[in-house]
Amino acid sequence: MTSQDLQKYDLPDCPGVYYFLGPKKEILYVGKATSLKERTKSYFTKDLMSARGPLLVKMMQEAVDLKWTTTDSVLEALIYEANQIKKHNPPYNTAEKDNKSFNMVVITDEDFPQLLVMRSRSVAHWNAISKGMKAKAVYGPFPHGGELREALKIIRRIFPYRDNKCTPAPEQRDPIHPRPCFNAQIGLCPGVCAGWVGKTEYRKQVKRIRMFFEANKAELVKDIEGEMKACAKEQKFEEANAFKGMLYALEHIQDIALIKRDIERVESADTVRIEAYDIAHMSGKSTVGVMTVIEDGELEKSQYRKFRIRGKAGKVGVDDTSNLKEVLRRRFTHAEWQFPNIIAVDGGVAQINAAKEILKELDLDIALVSVLKDTRHKAKEILGDEQAKKDWEKSILLANAEAHRFAITYHRKLRGKGFRI
Repeated sequence: MTSQDLQKYDLPDCPGVYYFLGPKKEILYVGKATSLKERTKSYFTKDLMSARGPLLVKMMQEAVDLKWTTTDSVLEALIYEANQIKKHNPPYNTAEKDNKSFNMVVITDEDFPQLLVMRSRSVAHWNAISKGMKAKAVYGPFPHGGELREALKIIRRIFPYRDNKCTPAPEQRDPIHPRPCFNAQIGLCPGVCAGWVGKTEYRKQVKRIRMFFEANKAELVKDIEGEMKACAKEQKFEEANAFKGMLYALEHIQDIALIKRDIERVESADTVRIEAYDIAHMSGKSTVGVMTVIEDGELEKSQYRKFRIRGKAGKVGVDDTSNLKEVLRRRFTHAEWQFPNIIAVDGGVAQINAAKEILKELDLDIALVSVLKDTRHKAKEILGDEQAKKDWEKSILLANAEAHRFAITYHRKLRGKGFRI
């Protein structure tokens, strides 16, 4: 598709979900937008390669048509996008990010279900090892963790629910002096822990949450209206008023924070993955290397990796460039780990040259930068790829600082254990 093709579409300036279609009308990519008109326009800019990467450039070369569905809010667009990705499994959504690293919303199968956020790689494992508690429903994938967290804040204000911080668990609460959890005290949990709500009423709330995540708003509104009228008929006016407030909140969703995050994500194109590397030792002893990861502009601690440096012939020296080479070689033997868009190493020209040597050896085309420090170990300059520095300075510095912290922590832990190679 070209910018001339876009002119034939009368795209609305409102939230919704859009679809790029291939020559056989197959769905290539699904996305959500604060403004369908402005978001789709961004795919036809000259800097698409630097802003969104080669994968979406290839998708645009294959796309021949564009469809869309409007929603009443950005929050609903986020939920609907996840439903459509799950339903159609578009190739350019699943290729854009490792499937196993998507965020999922899990509703547990128990008397008082919890709502939890997990990585998709963890859901099956959790189901296998969890004793007495399984997943009743799983929603997603949600590609951007920050947006999901903002969405859950909004949803929880409309439909308070129990999570794993609701303590004590219902079966463990003191029947004489029940104590509400913190979230119950501020209105984000219906008070399961304190016995404020019974099993039947709480399950009705969970049913409403499920309808919302299934993008079934019409049925959800009908359900709440029915509850409101029933309460009013029985002269339970306080309960009826609560349902009226729920309806109002649902029809007037306050998703300003979500809109802001969505706009910032598009402007900064934060679908990039940055891996930062650092080495730590004491005079060549207890030498370790680490990898930290930033995705969608956020630290992904579950993807951090530690490396005990082996050295040549089992001998470890103080040569940080050799140690860095070892870490990078070992990292890229793991094809199952998603490859980065940017690599950030700690150090100066020597470190960036060492990393270049490894990337050339492995025939990898990945943007490379290094963070040069002053005498106080504060970042004073970023060397390397100019575009990466321009677009991702803050994320690079954050990833680098986190790598230094993580390396020092790991080194001290092993040194405390009397670690020797």
